[in-house]
Amino acid sequence: MPGSTDSSTKAMGALTIGGLVAVTAYTVALGSNGWLWFGWVVLGLITLGLVAGRHA
Repeated sequence: MPGSTDSSTKAMGALTIGGLVAVTAYTVALGSNGWLWFGWVVLGLITLGLVAGRHA
């Protein structure tokens, strides 16, 4: 179903942006944590994969 794929991709994008905001806020408040940034990069790559797969 194309509608569900589109909505799940949008939800994943929103989660990725929300994750970036949360990791940035954590870094500003408490200092950098490499594992949080690594996790956010992995989340971003998964999101990019979903977007690329949708357009393929």
